Order: sequence, then structure tokens, then C-alpha cells
Amino acid sequence: QVQLAESGGGLVQAGGSLRLSCAASGRILSSYTMGWFRQAPGKERDFVAAIRWSGGDTFYAPSVKGRFTISRDTAKKTVYLQMSSLKPEDTAKYYCAADQEVVRPQLHYTYDYWGQGTRVTVSS
Repeated sequence: QVQLAESGGGLVQAGGSLRLSCAASGRILSSYTMGWFRQAPGKERDFVAAIRWSGGDTFYAPSVKGRFTISRDTAKKTVYLQMSSLKPEDTAKYYCAADQEVVRPQLHYTYDYWGQGTRVTVSS
């Protein structure tokens, strides 16, 4: 069983930066993929970024590529999402997800483990 806890959300002006953290507890095997998704009110949950626990291969949604960076600290069992050049359309609740043997990291239904989310609000 894996538990995930996000932190780092808040209110920021457009153009600003935030760093989200996702601390994992439980056994994180090398076969895990960790992902970040976001959901704005009234909208579906969208893929943001993902990283392979082993090797560190990364994946990004086109809307955030070049602005967001996902990374992991395997010793701390923590995944980070560094968000820069934030836009009002980045406003959403951000969720961390994890699972093993994820073939399509962009698909939210492939993840079994989810955190409670952390809210990000970008003002214009």
C-alpha cells in the first residue's frame, strides 16, 4: 500500500513560481511511475507530468512543457513539480498519483494510488 501527500500549493500571481511536493510512504519499487494531474472546477482531471521512478524518464503535457519540471528524490521518496511562468489557466487542484508498470503515464485511470490534492490559484 502506498500513501501520497501533496504540499506546496497556494496563491501566486501570473508569471510567478511554485514548487509542489508529493511525499510517498510505503514501498516504492523501481517499477513505479509517479504522476501529477490537475483538475479545475467543472472540468476533467488532466495530465500534467510524470516520471519513472527508475531511470527518471519524464513526460509532460504540451501545455506545461518548458514551464514545469518534474523531478524525484528517491532517498526521500518525494516527487516535485517545479512550476514557473504560471498562468491563470494553471489554476486547479493538483494531485499526485503512483502505480507500477504504467504503460501510458498520461492516462489517469492507470494509477491506483492518489493523494488528496493541493490547490493552486494563479491570479491575473
